[in-house]
Amino acid sequence: MKKLAITTAAALGALAAVCAWGDWVYEGKWGGYGNKIGRFDLPYDVAVAPNGNVYVADTQNGRIQYFSATGYFLGMWDRGAGPYGKINHPMGVAVARNGRVYVADTNQKRVQYFTATGSFLGRWGSKGRGDGQFMSLRGLAVAPNSNIYTADSGNYRVQYFTPTGSFVGKWGTWGVGEGQFDRAAGIDVAPNGNVYVADTCNDRVQYFTATGSFLGKWYGSSPGFEPPFAMPQGVAIGRNGSVFVADTNNDRIRYFTANGSFLGGWGRFGVRGGEFDCPTGVSCSPTGGRLYVADSWNHRIQYFRWSDAAVAPASLGRVKALFR
Repeated sequence: MKKLAITTAAALGALAAVCAWGDWVYEGKWGGYGNKIGRFDLPYDVAVAPNGNVYVADTQNGRIQYFSATGYFLGMWDRGAGPYGKINHPMGVAVARNGRVYVADTNQKRVQYFTATGSFLGRWGSKGRGDGQFMSLRGLAVAPNSNIYTADSGNYRVQYFTPTGSFVGKWGTWGVGEGQFDRAAGIDVAPNGNVYVADTCNDRVQYFTATGSFLGKWYGSSPGFEPPFAMPQGVAIGRNGSVFVADTNNDRIRYFTANGSFLGGWGRFGVRGGEFDCPTGVSCSPTGGRLYVADSWNHRIQYFRWSDAAVAPASLGRVKALFR
């Protein structure tokens, strides 16, 4: 069983931070294993619409499900138009400001996009290494200018497109250098247009300008408290510019400033609220006060809320739980 070791001194340091300015606390969850409505089979990604509805890439079930902000089932779909419209192993989902839902149709090597209720609008992409082609497409993100950014994992690059799929640009090759990737998975775009990428097999987050100029990177470690990232697969930008990372193999969520300074984190291996088994996707609510996590191997969605210092006892209980 995987365990996350946290020292007494480190936990006390975290508690001091909680009392000083607040923390993220567990609020609720929904799901469970299965193929009935409201259940999941290895959900990989999650995205929040401008109206607060939550969309889930229900990967092994080959469908998109969507819910209210607290998990009330609203609908689902598993295909686009035509005889080849079936969604196959979706591993990314993103929602634009106009409500359009973009889906990484991973095994079909393409992007499909839909209305908020699942009516098919269009698609692009095919298998290959050329512009607009994909190999193991993973994360999707919608930029402030409505361009669509994709983590083209198997081609070790980022590609970006207009909202209807016209190719705009790309960057990245395989490697460990700045601007190189090894199976990048998660991607998100900040309000200022900077692009953040969970560079999974390089155990780091990198960030870039909107056109791919390298800006920085970090590996997650914090002296005396946090271990390095272990296969991070999700990244999300909060309303205030903070960066949330699904640190998958550490069964942990961490958050940072826009340039990678550590702010906080929570989670360990388990099945209780606030515990994880391979968290993969993360997404923030439009107000920034709630965070959703695709807790993949627990086949569920968990959500957390920001708790100000004035209501810190909920966070205190979470920190105390680390000593049980």
